[in-house]
Parts: sequence; C-alpha cells; structure tokens
Amino acid sequence: MSPCAEMRAAVLHEYGEPVRVVDVPFPKLKAGHVLVRVRASGVNPLDTKIRIDAAAHSRTTLPAILGIDLAGVVEAAAADVVGFAPGDEVYGMTGGVGGVQGSLAQYAVVDAQLIAPKPKRWTFKEAAAVPLAVVTAWEGLVDRAQLGAGDTVLIHGGAGGVGHVAIQLAVARGASVFATGTATDESAIRAYGATAIDYTSTSPENYVIEHTGGVGFDVIFDTVGGATLDASFASVRRYSGHVVSILGWGTHSLAPLSFRGATYSGVFSLLPLLTGEHRDHHGAILREIAILADGGGLTPNVDPSPFTLDTVPDAHHALETRTNTGKIVIDIG
Repeated sequence: MSPCAEMRAAVLHEYGEPVRVVDVPFPKLKAGHVLVRVRASGVNPLDTKIRIDAAAHSRTTLPAILGIDLAGVVEAAAADVVGFAPGDEVYGMTGGVGGVQGSLAQYAVVDAQLIAPKPKRWTFKEAAAVPLAVVTAWEGLVDRAQLGAGDTVLIHGGAGGVGHVAIQLAVARGASVFATGTATDESAIRAYGATAIDYTSTSPENYVIEHTGGVGFDVIFDTVGGATLDASFASVRRYSGHVVSILGWGTHSLAPLSFRGATYSGVFSLLPLLTGEHRDHHGAILREIAILADGGGLTPNVDPSPFTLDTVPDAHHALETRTNTGKIVIDIG
C-alpha cells in the first residue's frame, strides 16, 4: 500500500466530545515495528476516561486515535524485526496513550516488543479483549506477589474485566482463589474457578475468619480501590502477606498494613507505553497467556454486541452506563 494512502480511524478531536471517524494519513513503518491490519480493538474504561479528560496519567495529546488493545494480522515488518512476518496473527496492548497511535483504525504501526502471536483457539475479538487485563493481572499476581501453588488469594472485583482473567490466572498457578462481587456475580465467579464472596452481605472481618481462619489471605489483588483497598490492608496475612492494587491512587492509611508487617505493591501497566522501557516484558507475558489460553486455561468474557468503527460512541456509552455483559470489542472489519 502506498505511504501516501489514507485509512479510516476513530479520532478524538476535543475532550468531552464523541470520537469521529475520519480519513487520516496511513502510518509509516519504522525500525523495530510491524504494520498490523487491525481486526478488532478492545474498549477499556481508560478509553472513556481519556475521552472526558479524566486520565492525565495517560499523557494523551489531541487529536488522538484511541484504543489500547488490538488483534490483527501483520502486513509488513521492519528489516530489523525478528519473529514476525506478513500473515502472522497477533495481539497486544500497543497504543492509545502517550502519543502512540491507538487501535481504533484500519491499520497501526506497533512496536514488535509489545505483541505476541494470537492464541490459536481465540477469535480476533477474544484476543483484542484481554491484553491490558492480562498484562495487569500478570504484573500484579506473578511479578509483584509471586503467587504460587498453595497460596490463598483474594481478588476484589472478580467479575470485572481484570478480575475475571486474574481469577483464571491464579487458578492456573495452583492457588486457592476467592473473589468478591455482588450476589449477581456469584455464578460467574464460580465458573471462573473461585469461591465467591458477596461483599454486600459479608464484612471483611467475617470473610477473613470464614475463609482463612482469621489469619488473612496470602495475596490480595485489588481492582476496585478506595475503601476496598483500605479493607485489604487489614485482611492480609501477617508478615508474609502481600496486597497488590491497580487503583492505589487515593489517600490511604498504611497503618493497618504496617501493623501486620505485610507489604504493598502498585501496578501501572501503561509504563512501558509511556516510557518505552521494558516493552519486551509485555510481549513475554502475552506469549505465556497464549500458551495458557490454547491449553484451555483462560477464556475471556466478551460482550456479543456488534460494535464497529462507526459505532464507537455507542460502545463508549455502553461501557459508561454499564449496559454491557462482558468486555466490549470493536470489530474493525
């Protein structure tokens, strides 16, 4: 395709306004990158926050093509790229922040370090649903907490986008898994392999006693933040316990954690995209996830709604109003 050609993309021109589908210049291939024909683009809560200018940490400059997660087919690879060739089906969290083009476009030039071969048993929509979620879960449970066989882990928000893959990852690592949610989430949480805890009817003190005999959980993975993170500090095992949060951005007292002699870690999975550092680790995580997925150990929950580039505003609205039944994915076609 000629470098002078154009492509269609969903572009955010002004904060607070819907994205608009327009023709934009075709991206140019550069060293260390591959050109991907985008087949599907996952929608994350961060996308809607960026749209209303509520995500300063994403360092987005307008106009911007949003979309962090993608799945697609390699069309071309730079001469210095090893391991990818035209025709390869790939997935990854590749842009949409920090001035890097996102996935809501027909094509994207992406850093080859950020992608991995798509799981063979997944569709493009399934593959586009998970990169940010699985990278976040892996960084929290594996990199930070070093979760292993026999550990007891509590995952807050177990039916959510990150939570449901975190449950499956924890189960695959041989942990004894518990997850919080509402009564309506219980069947889904159990299906993913965890013991469900209805946080609306059971206090942290009670479920710590019921499920750990009062000693606390070895690992607590928080995807909710706020008061839930505060409760986590008092629910973790003394001395060896580890609390990990993906939303530790508020003001919290560390006293309950300190009095238990436990530890805390934060996860900020956008760092490689924003800084350029350790991008190869994202690709490595996605390769491990592909092995797990192809072995039947991880299945994403994808909303069946048929969103396209032209209906991205509807997809954002569905996410903001919580009318979706799983991860929303845009079919780029």
